[in-house]
This record gives sequence, C-alpha cells and structure tokens, in this order.
Amino acid sequence: MGQVAWKGLFLSLFDYKTEKYVIAKNKKVGILYRVVQLSILAYLVGWVFVVKKGYQDTDTSLQSSVITKLKGVAFTNTSELGERLWDVADYVIPPQGENVFFVMTNLIVTPNQRQATCPESVSIPDALCYKDGDCLAGQAVVAGNGVKTGRCLKERDSIRGTCEILAWCPVEKRSKPKKPLLASAENFTVYIKNSIRFPKFKFSKMNVLATDNESYLKSCRYSTEHPYCPIFLLGNIVRWAGSDFHEMALEGGVIGIQIEWNCDLDKAPSECNPHYSFSRLDNKFAEKSISSGYNFRFAKYYRDAEGVDYRTLFKAYGIRFDVMVNGKAGKFNIIPTVINIGSGLALMGAGAFFCDLVLLYLIKKSNFYRGKKYEEVNPEEDVGEEPPDEPPREQRPSRLEVLVPPAAGF
Repeated sequence: MGQVAWKGLFLSLFDYKTEKYVIAKNKKVGILYRVVQLSILAYLVGWVFVVKKGYQDTDTSLQSSVITKLKGVAFTNTSELGERLWDVADYVIPPQGENVFFVMTNLIVTPNQRQATCPESVSIPDALCYKDGDCLAGQAVVAGNGVKTGRCLKERDSIRGTCEILAWCPVEKRSKPKKPLLASAENFTVYIKNSIRFPKFKFSKMNVLATDNESYLKSCRYSTEHPYCPIFLLGNIVRWAGSDFHEMALEGGVIGIQIEWNCDLDKAPSECNPHYSFSRLDNKFAEKSISSGYNFRFAKYYRDAEGVDYRTLFKAYGIRFDVMVNGKAGKFNIIPTVINIGSGLALMGAGAFFCDLVLLYLIKKSNFYRGKKYEEVNPEEDVGEEPPDEPPREQRPSRLEVLVPPAAGF
C-alpha cells in the first residue's frame, strides 16, 4: 500500500494542472475589469515608460569637477585704509577657485593692532565690572577678545567699567558701515567650469562650448539662449535667487548654484545639456534674527622697524556661493525593460484578483458565483461510485459560461 502511494506521488510530479475559468455574464463587473486593465496599461505606458523611462538603465554616480574664477575691481576710500583698489586677490576667498567661494562686499577694519593691555569692549557682557574682584586674572573673557589682567578700568565718575585684558589692542571696532563698501561687486563676473562623467556609460562632457574662438568667453554672458557660456554676473545670480544684491551685500548671505545634468543617452550627446538653478540658502526671511547674514574675520600681519608685530583685523561680510552638481544618465537596457513589463503583467493579475473579490463577495448574487467558481469534492462520499461515462471529446464544452439569473445585479 505504501509503495503504491509513493508511486502515485512520484507520478503526480509530471502532471500538468490548469485553472478552471468561469465566464460571468455580468456587465458591471466586466466594465470594472476593463477599466482596471486600461488604468494599469496607462500607468505602465504613460508613467513607467514615457515619463520615468523604465526601459533604461540609469547611472546616478555622477563624477564632477568644478573650477571657478572671478574678475572685477572695486575702489574704496575709508578713514582706516584711505584710498584703496580691490581686486580678486583681495576680495575672493579662497583664491584657488573651488566649488565654494566667498566674495567680500562689506567690512569692518581695525588697523594697527598689537599685543598689549587695553580695556575690553563695553558690548561684551562678561567684561563689565564694578571692582577689581570682578576681573579674575588669567580668566578668558567669554565671547571677548582676550584674557583678564585683574584690573577694572573705569572712566571718570563712572560706577561701572570694563575689565582690562591682554589682547590685540585696540580691540575690534563694532560699528558697521550703513552701505556696503564693495557694492560694485554686483558687476563682477564669475567663470564656472564644470566637467562631468558618468562612469557606467563612459560618457563625459563639459558646460563650456567647444570652440577655437578665444574671444568667446571674454564677450559672452550666460542666458537660456547660451547655456554653454558659463560666465555669470554676480548681480544676476543674486537676482535669479530672488534677492536684492545691495541688501544682501550689507549683511552677507549664502547663494546656491545648482547645475543639473539629466542625460538621455539614447539621443545624441548634444541633447545632454546643463540646467542651472539659483536659490538663497541662508534664512533670508529672518531679517531681524541675530544669526542672519554671513561674516568671518581674518588678519594681515606685518612688523615695524623695531621688530614689533602688528596686524590689521578685517571682519568681512559678503556672499558665499556654493556650486552643487548632480544628475543622472539613462540608456536602453533589456533587463529593466523586461522587469517593468513583468511588473505590469503582475498588476494585471492583481486587477483580476480585485474583480474576483467584487464578484464573489460584494455583489448581491455573490453566493451564486462562488458556487460556480469553487467545486467542493469529498473523497469519502465518492468511494464505491463509478465515474460517469465521459462524452466524446468533441461533445465536451470548451469552457464554462455562467449565466446570471434575471434578478441578478450589482
């Protein structure tokens, strides 16, 4: 008996089983099924293949190099520095031209500082004192400029004073010009050279027009009509970012320059073009915020004839430009095409499953349809019964059609 069972199990491995289809003559469910099919087909063709280009293999590992170079001069006449001409070596930081660069537009100058003792600024809360005991010797001034010496310096007939400190004296000035000193930076130009490469497809390109005309970059300016002229006016960049240059130059700020490469490599290489967008990255809406703007300090040192070290301290306000590059490339590949087609066919099956749920559980005659679709077989009841004679093959029905009784409906 056991051998017979194992033999039957083994032979059943070579049986082919097919599904039993029931054709339900229900127009409402039929219309629903076709609507689901058309929706899935529209999604597959319109969204997956046309919009998202699901037939392509993509590469998002963009390799990029950015080189920047600024040009322009500005003239200032201040009490601290006198008449002075500023060029790129003075107002561009860092000078080597990276993808992040800073253009100075305003500054506070404290000249002729040397290491000595002097009173701390009255604007520093930790430096205020009433007696020498408030200035603990050797203690650094919080948010200040030096180290306390232990003395409280007061003006005549004044109850409160400031601590004496060992620092670069005199301490930094706090008054800021009401107008940007380097407002003419609006007309400075920046050259942004961007080279990109998609390693998967071994495709490389630059945002500079391939030409032998040496005067092209000297005369052209970027516009939507000239996307391969990477020469930008700083004023235009700030304006395209939605800000006013003179207002931004006073306190400083941060501008983002986005270069995007979206390349369809099934087309000609000339169709792969850079797209620029500009945005302000600092909080421009917080005009009254103490954290608004952008500034930092740097100094230039020198030594007099007596060997005493001096420095000129600059508190620089300006605009920082961040050049960011991203993108992706796509090219036809049979593997993603087959995968997306298979996903579409699976969705078709899910649509049929949904319509089955409606037919078998949600309409009025669902019990009737369930009885036609599912056949219950009890082997114990069939024991001893002889199978009925099967009609000839040509008389067997090729499919089972279920006709809905007249009262059936949704």
